[in-house]
Amino acid sequence: MTKIYTKKGDQGTTSLFGGDLVHKSNPQLEAYGTLDEVNALLGRVRSELMNLTPSSISTEDLHPKIKTLDEDLYRIQNYLFNIGSHLAIGDEKMRVHLPPLDPNQTAHLEQQIDSMEQKLPPLKNFILPGGHSVASLLHLVRTVVRRGERITVSLSHPHKEILIFLNRLSDYLFVAARYTNYLLGQKDVLWEKK
Repeated sequence: MTKIYTKKGDQGTTSLFGGDLVHKSNPQLEAYGTLDEVNALLGRVRSELMNLTPSSISTEDLHPKIKTLDEDLYRIQNYLFNIGSHLAIGDEKMRVHLPPLDPNQTAHLEQQIDSMEQKLPPLKNFILPGGHSVASLLHLVRTVVRRGERITVSLSHPHKEILIFLNRLSDYLFVAARYTNYLLGQKDVLWEKK
């Protein structure tokens, strides 16, 4: 990329990978644009994790746990770029030039979910997004992932591996929000049926 602006999209169109010119309201653009939003929000979460001061982390043994969470979010950010490139395909012949979709990424999320859940108290009520600011952000990201999943499902040929990953990612983010509250000494905010 030599220039950040090309002026090619000034008329409300853009090119998919492979050359197809589409309107910017195209569902494919909505799908990978929403995942770009997820990626930006994950960057914000990671920034907040880096800004945690020693006084906000009650014990030294939490530092590696926060670092592991940050590393997982970084891994997810990179994989979301891979997914976005697959969603941006306009010509199926171009798919061979893209990083492969890896089912091990979903398996890794499942392993991390299981690991975090082992440390959490059992969930007996619905919870509201809240608690520590990092946990609240993780809940926000989860809702954007769900939107991205709904948009991706609406595509004429959604890739099954992408749908599975997005579904599991929203589960991961829900548990990660609870886990963050747990690590940082905050309680989940329970839904009160009033």
